[in-house]
Formats: sequence, structure tokens, C-alpha cells
Amino acid sequence: MTTDAAQPAEAAQPGNAEAVPETEIVTAPPATTPDTVPDTVPADADADADADADADADADAGTPAHEPRRLPVTDVSLVVLIGTTGAGKSSFARRHFRPTEVVSSDFCRGLVADDENDQSASADAFDVLHYIVGKRLAAGRLTVVDATNVQQEARKQLVALAREHDVLPIAIVLDIPPAVCAERNRHRPDRQLPPHVIPRQQRELRRSLRGLEREGFRKVHILRGEAEVAAAEIVTEKRYNDLRHLTGPFDIVGDIHGCRSELETLLGRLGYTLTRDDQGRPVDAVHPEGRTAVFVGDLVDRGPDTPGVLRLVMGMVRAGHAICVPGNHENKLGRHMAGRKVTVSHGLQESLDQLAAEPEEFRAEVRAFMRDLVSHYLLDGGGLVVCHAGLPEKYHGRNSGRVRSHALYGDTTGETDEYGLPVRYPWAEEYRGKALVVYGHTPVPVASFVNNTICLDTGCVFGGSLTALRYPERELVGVPAEQEWYAPVRPMHTDAPGSREGRPLDLGDVAGRRIVETAHHGRVSIREENAAAALEVMSRFALDPRLLSYLPPTMAPCATSRREGYLEHPEEAFLAYAHDGVRQVVCEEKHMGSRAVVLVARDDAALEKRFDLAGPGAIWTRTGRAFLGDEELTAAVLDRVRAAAERAGLFDELETGWLLLDAELMPWSLKAAELLRRQYAAVGAAAGAALPQVLAALELAAGRGLEVAELTAQQRQRAADAEAFTAAYRRYCWPTEGLSGIRLAPFQVLAAEGANLAVRPHDEHLGWIDRLVDADDPAAPILRRTGRLVVDTADEASVAAGVAWWEELTAAGGEGMVVKPLASLVRGGADGRLVQPGVKVRGREYLRIIYGPDYTQYLDQLRQRFLGHKRSLALREYALGLEALDRLAAGEPLWRVHEPVFAVLALESEPVDPRL
Repeated sequence: MTTDAAQPAEAAQPGNAEAVPETEIVTAPPATTPDTVPDTVPADADADADADADADADADAGTPAHEPRRLPVTDVSLVVLIGTTGAGKSSFARRHFRPTEVVSSDFCRGLVADDENDQSASADAFDVLHYIVGKRLAAGRLTVVDATNVQQEARKQLVALAREHDVLPIAIVLDIPPAVCAERNRHRPDRQLPPHVIPRQQRELRRSLRGLEREGFRKVHILRGEAEVAAAEIVTEKRYNDLRHLTGPFDIVGDIHGCRSELETLLGRLGYTLTRDDQGRPVDAVHPEGRTAVFVGDLVDRGPDTPGVLRLVMGMVRAGHAICVPGNHENKLGRHMAGRKVTVSHGLQESLDQLAAEPEEFRAEVRAFMRDLVSHYLLDGGGLVVCHAGLPEKYHGRNSGRVRSHALYGDTTGETDEYGLPVRYPWAEEYRGKALVVYGHTPVPVASFVNNTICLDTGCVFGGSLTALRYPERELVGVPAEQEWYAPVRPMHTDAPGSREGRPLDLGDVAGRRIVETAHHGRVSIREENAAAALEVMSRFALDPRLLSYLPPTMAPCATSRREGYLEHPEEAFLAYAHDGVRQVVCEEKHMGSRAVVLVARDDAALEKRFDLAGPGAIWTRTGRAFLGDEELTAAVLDRVRAAAERAGLFDELETGWLLLDAELMPWSLKAAELLRRQYAAVGAAAGAALPQVLAALELAAGRGLEVAELTAQQRQRAADAEAFTAAYRRYCWPTEGLSGIRLAPFQVLAAEGANLAVRPHDEHLGWIDRLVDADDPAAPILRRTGRLVVDTADEASVAAGVAWWEELTAAGGEGMVVKPLASLVRGGADGRLVQPGVKVRGREYLRIIYGPDYTQYLDQLRQRFLGHKRSLALREYALGLEALDRLAAGEPLWRVHEPVFAVLALESEPVDPRL
């Protein structure tokens, strides 16, 4: 691999500014009022507030009317109003800008001193002003500074702020005669200035007009006289790099370097039809489906036909079939063709020789084309950024020499390698932006995604390949080089990020208060203390985070039943879904086990390709811990699932090398043996030891004629409840040895390669699961079918059948059932809110385990339980789980998938009644 030895500083040479004039001065003839400023004036505080009264009367003092003056202002920029006190700046700002866009020195003075005229507070006021301006510019918002700004030192700080945040500083000068300014101030009882102040400011303004462009202002609008101020019209312009309105689809092409034949082949493979001139040369290409080609730069140098590449790309751009950003090679070639002195190296001579054979008219077109190229583009609503050498998020959509330099050259560590070439700083490994950044510049053997970035320079001119990315499909298309056209200085192994994840996780990704954006439930907030609790679990107990792509959400119970003897009943679930407009629900048997997520791979290579970790897969709990402490047992379970999936044809049907399943792993005692021993068995044993003796003592008392009948009945009921309690938990316990006794009941196929399947209808899932179970080893099956019944919530007979099925399940000792919308992801109600993805309806006897042996005696109190928080938690965790699966399916990097997964774990530490 090779790169240019030219240093990034070249990008800051004159003429390399971001496709806008270096400074645009817009002025008018001088005002007719003579300048009566004395040669010297005493120093005084800078009185910088404008008169509010009668500013709109600027044009009624006999001054002839002016044609409207259009003042272009970039949509993200720093506008600095300049003018003496009384020039009308505040009125001008109110007339042309939104109140939130204007930061006034008077207002800031009032903030710190409760008096806008207190000149002694000016220093603190401007500290506040600069702070607010900095925050707005950092957020990418148009900001207008309303102060006199007639002194160069005041403007210098504002220009520095604009440069710090990579936005354009724009000056608007209100050059109003001093007599008019003085008259306006006389009408302000709160603003009586010494007579020398306005003349001094006018003199400073006069000095300023000569050098605003040298101070760094990129546009300077000078309005002379009251009539011009009144006739001014602000016109907001989009940044040159803002193409967010273009949504694609796009075909983004990597570095071409004069390889015209390979470019033709690639465009043909992408489906473009070439247009040729009368000499047979390609001059345009159009896609029948309206796709747009995007070129990441370095069209020129090194290769055999730089003019041919330029002719084709310029024709496509001119016809609106393509857009293009400059590479560092275009930058250097353009400067050479403009007559500037550059070092002729790194393939530039080849371009110069080839272009010398072209007519001057074509060379002029090339000069104009390269001069007008913009460093980077924001596309598809800001979700896609295309540039040549990569761009951190803070530079997206910004305009400055620094931004252009990074977009053209990237960043270096300051070191050189053994070939004498600069070592590139691996910015992509630290990238955490929401936009996909597509770039080139540094050749890599194979294009791959790294933290939502991808480098498409696969070294075609060095004998590699020419690569394009189809967007939004994220599909790579490439053609091999026809030969090695240029020998690389450095072999084709990369110092750019080559692995999928780069640096996969960082404490900053999860620590502190977090806001996670979800597609289905908006913004989900994670409190700092919950994040800390999740970090403790994740860092000490969880399995390898590369595999931890999903955590299942908690599930809320149905509404509390008012039926005699019941705390939960299926009627409540059916009524709630009917109220939300859900007609069809599926009732699924709730298994007597523990929730488990199963990631099973077809082979080690399939897992390593997506998760960067070889192996058969993993099984984990709701808190991300390995379900089975025995690795051999885990591998044995996964092998059985893999074999069944293979025989069922699921890998082929879903076109995947891995499957992610939601399941129940049984028996309950497999995971909760210690809980059973310490909590449930202890209660049963204590009741079994104490209550018989209590009943014996009461029978003796009754035999002696004491009135203990009521007490005896109560204790007999307690004994019966205790016996029922013991029987209830024992149903969930049985011995296991190796695979013997283990049962796995999958009920949903969550994801496969490139697909979030969790949003598919539940009957589709259950169909896959039935095939999986049927394909299990019949001699010693471990996979268990999930019983189900579809209920129509608007049909009384169907609802009655659902209730009867639940009663049958629970009478036979089952835990109960889960009721879900058959369509899976559903929105309902008048506001279109997300509907609960499922509610559990537990049986009477199972609830003894949860609420205690004699809970039925306290149903009135238990019916006061509050379900709102649990339901909110279930919805938020469900949305986060879907978000993780969406990101996983989209091939996003680990840290992006892990963000919502970690948030689910964090929400699990929110205080909520654990019995719900």
C-alpha cells in the first residue's frame, strides 16, 4: 500500500478553501453625511446597545428608496453585527432573525448584573456571550452576535470561536451616519452617552472596514445609510456540503486512480448504461432505476487513463447522474494546473503527461471541475457522509480549512513507517457517530465495516480491485484490476482498521446517564445509577460481549382479576388487547423453566464471520450470564439444536450461518437449585415440621373442651396451602445428568444473518419451531414443542375456549400461559402507541410460589398491586431489544448493538416488585 508523502498542510494552501469565495465583500457607495470624527477621542466604556425606537423610520428622512439588498447567510454560521451604538443592530436582528438565534451583549450584561446598561459588568457579560455562542455553534445552529463589535479585539474572539467550531464567520456592517446614531440615543432616557463615544466608535468602524476580510470573515456585507439597512433582506443559504435532501439509492465508488476500464466494468456490474461520444469514449452513465453514483475522490494519477476517468465522471456529474468529492490527488493536480508550485510525485506526472495530449478546452473543464469540488457531503437526511479520507462526527457538515484538510488527507500519528510514509491515525476505530461514513484514501485488501465506517479503496491501481458500496443495501460489489498499473511503495497490507469492530467497546459508551434512540419507542432514558449497576454485572459476570447481542425484556402480568379466588385470569388479557384493537392473539404455553437466549452457529466460521469469535454459539440468561456453567454441556445442547436446525432446513431457508432463539430451558432447578434449597424448600420443610404439631396440640385442646374450632380450621387451611405450595414448586424440579433430563423449549426465532425476525407474526415463528422440534433426535429428544391456541378477542366462544385451555393447563400443574398479539409488533389506541408484546397469565397454584403458600387469604390486599411501572419497563425493554436486533441485522458494529442490550440490563436494576 502507498500513500502520498504530501503533508495535510497542503490542504490549507490558498485556493483550497471549501468551494466558497475566500471573502465576499458586498458594499455600497459611501454615505453622503461627512465623517466628523475627531483625530483623537478619550477612551471610554463600549456602549454597545442600539436604540429600539423608530428604527423602522430609517427611510423616511428624505433618503431615496433603495432596491432590496439580498444578503446571503449560510444556514450554520456565526453572523457578527458591526455598528456603532444607535446604528439599529438590535432592530435589524429582530427583523431578520429568530429571537433564539440572537445573542445580545446587553442581554448578557443584564444576566450577570440585573442592569443591561451596567458597563462595569461588560467583561463578565462577554464571557457569558462567548460561552452561549460556543454552545450554539457546537450544536450546529445559526448564531447572531448583537454587539457593537467595532473593535478588532472583540471581533477576533468571535472569529476564533467560529474557527474552533468549523463554521463560517460572516460580518454584517451597519454603517449609519453618526448624527443619526446620536439622535436615536437622545430618545433613549436609559442610554445617555458621553458625546465622545459615538465619534470614537465611528472612527474604529472606519478603520475596521479596511481589513475585515483579513481578519477571517468569509462574507462581509456592508450596508451604508438608513435606506440600505431598511432595504436589506437576509437570504439563508444551505452549506455547499448539505445534500441531505438526496436520499438515494447510491452506488459509492472507491479510489479509481485512472483505471478507466475497470470503472466501466464496475458501472456495468452495478447496472449502469454507458453513453459514448463519436470517438467511442464513455461520457456518461445512467442507471435505469434512478440510482446515483458517488465518487470518493482520487480519480486521477498513477493509472493508464486519467483523462478517460475524468471525462466519464465529469459527464455523469454534469448530467446529474453522479456526485463527487475531491481526493488529495485532485487537490494537488488542480493546484498544479492552476499554476501553483507542487511537488510532482506519487503518480502526478502520469496525469500531466496524459492531459497534455488533450485539447485546452478539456483541460479547462478539468480545472473548473476540480476547483468546484466540495470536501464532503451529507446525504440521506444526514445518515450518510461521503468524503475521501474519513471524517469524525464533529466535522460532519462543517466548513473550514481544518475540515477540508481532514477530509482530503485524514490524520496521522506524526510517525513514519519503514517505507518513510506517514502512519495514519485510526480514527475509525474510535468513531461513534450515527452517520455511516464512506471513504477511501488508504488502500485495504478487503473493504469491511468498522464502527459504522467503511474504506472503499481496495487498491485497484496497485493490482487489487475496484469496489463500490450499494447504499442503503450495504452490499459490496467489486471487480478485479486488469493488472498492476503502478507499483506500490508499501505492500498491500493495511494500517487502516481491518477488523469489523476496531476497538469494540469503551466505558464511555455505557457509563453515566444515557439516552438510547429506538425506532419503535422513541428515546429511552437510562439513569446513571442503573448504568452503574449494569456495568457491575456486565464486567464481572456476563459472557463475552461479542456474543451478547440481545437480552429479552421483562414481561408484565395481565390486569388484576376481580374474580373470586383469582389474582390473574385470562379474561383480563383478552379484554386489554381487545381495547387496544388487537383482534387476534396467540396463547402460548408457559414452560416450567428459566428464560434462555440461544445463539447457535452452523459452524465455527459462520460465528466468527459475524461475531468475531469462533465456536458453536452460546446460551445465556436474562442478565447476560452463561446459563450453564459447564462448557461441555453447553456445547452438547448447542450441537443438538444445530443438528435439528440443519435437518429442518432452517439455515438454508433463512440464508444464514447462525440463529438467535428465545427459549425456556428446563427444569427450573437446573438454574435455580440454590434458590429452591434456600427459599422454597426451606419454607416447605418448616411448614411440614411445625404445622402437624400445631394441629395435634389444637386437637388435644379441643378434646379438653376448649373453643378452638375456628383456629383449628385456619391451621388446617395453612397446612393444606403449605402442601400445595410444596407440590407446586416440586413440579419444576427433576434430576438431570448431562443431557439427560434437560429440555429446551424455543418459542421464537429472533434473528438470522441480515434479518430481524422478531417482528414477524408469531404463527410464523411457531411454524419454524415445530419443524425444529420435529427434527430433533427421536431416540433422546431434548427439544420441546410450545403449545398454543389462537383466540379472537371479539368472539365470545373463542375467548371462552382460551379460558378453558388455560384452566386445563393450570389444573394439570402448568405455570400458565403468555398472551401475545398474533401479528407480533403492534400499535394501537388513538395515539398509535406500542402495544404490550405479551402478558403472562399465571395459574392459581403457581402463584403460591410467588406470593406465599397462603396468598389466597390476602387477595384483597394483593389486588392493590401497581402494574404501571412494570408495564412501562416491559415496553421500554421490548423496544430496546428490537433496536438491538435491528442493528444486528444491519451489520452495525458491536458497540452499536451493545448499546441497547446494555440498556435492557440497566433497566433491570430499576426498583419494581419482583413478584410481578
